[in-house]
Amino acid sequence: MRTQVAIIGAGPAGLLLSHLLHLQGIESVVLETRTRDEIESTIRAGVLEQGTMDILNETGVGARMRAEGALHHGFELAFDGRRHRIDLTELTGKAITVYAQHEVIKDLVAARLEAGAQMLFGVRDVAPHGVDTDRPYVTFTRDGTEERIEADFIAGCDGFHGVTRPALPQDGRNDYQRVYPFGWFGILVEAPPSAPELIYARHERGFALVSTRSPTVQRMYFQCDPKDNVDNWSDDRIWAELHARLENRDGWQVTEGKIFQKNIVAMRSFVSTPMQSGRLFLAGDAAHIVPPTGAKGMNLAVSDVRLLAAGLDAFYRRGSTGLLDRYTDDALKRIWRAEYFSWWMTSMLHTFADASPFQREVQRAELENVVNSRALATALAENYVGAF
Repeated sequence: MRTQVAIIGAGPAGLLLSHLLHLQGIESVVLETRTRDEIESTIRAGVLEQGTMDILNETGVGARMRAEGALHHGFELAFDGRRHRIDLTELTGKAITVYAQHEVIKDLVAARLEAGAQMLFGVRDVAPHGVDTDRPYVTFTRDGTEERIEADFIAGCDGFHGVTRPALPQDGRNDYQRVYPFGWFGILVEAPPSAPELIYARHERGFALVSTRSPTVQRMYFQCDPKDNVDNWSDDRIWAELHARLENRDGWQVTEGKIFQKNIVAMRSFVSTPMQSGRLFLAGDAAHIVPPTGAKGMNLAVSDVRLLAAGLDAFYRRGSTGLLDRYTDDALKRIWRAEYFSWWMTSMLHTFADASPFQREVQRAELENVVNSRALATALAENYVGAF
């Protein structure tokens, strides 16, 4: 098999890259170890920045997002028994849409199938080769038969545990990481929304978050021990914890419902550089991870592939390698700002077991400053909506 760009991974990064390349007249093949049903049914968070909303709309895959996504013009910070609204639109002129990642994937898969794209699901033993030559290729097994795709470029969009980052030369690599001493216990609930917008809550028992997936399915999280087990948490215990952490002096209450999924999410910040070598380029979680507090994961993947698609377009249209040569440098400008914001939100809102009384009071004062200073609230809002 022969193509121009071999894309490993059919998450948001790989599928959007394939879609953007198609619009530019560039051929690609997408390889994915999971089945189509698996990638379309794995429910994950989806807070879309203004820029992500714009690119989906501009490229013709935003219709269902506009119809079914929840457009939010703000969110709330809760602490000390009170809730404070951050008005994103008033502060920045922009908004966010809550639209789950697997729904974005469904829209992109549908668009690629309509265009006759080659997407190979359920393949095994995927491996990139010759990345530092001008004839890279990818081997894989499909239905028990080993196959090979020759390409001009390989895009590694296969996530943190994928095969592409380890395929980059290790000399000169730098990995930056912070593993947080807590995780998030997440639940999916059959219930109407508890609140019209997201609520980020700091409590002495730990952080909690009220989010949404649809008018009938809600997503909630609370800070937990990352080594805990979901079997230790009955539904009654979960609801008692959420009520304790989220409810305040105004009488508002969490809306309970049938819990149909429980999981524990580990928390880490991670960046691996450079994001390229020769003809292999990384995008999305293959190159970086952010804690979910800042709602930046999928948005960073979109930012990466927008840059990569522009670089590949310049190469095929004009023979120019300038954008590709500086892909890592250009991508890292946005990545490190998002890493900082996600770290800051995580540090401000979570309870740290080893924090001194002084540190806890400073943390509370920081939240007071954010909700009482227009300048600080604007900085938070700009980072949250991606207005930079």
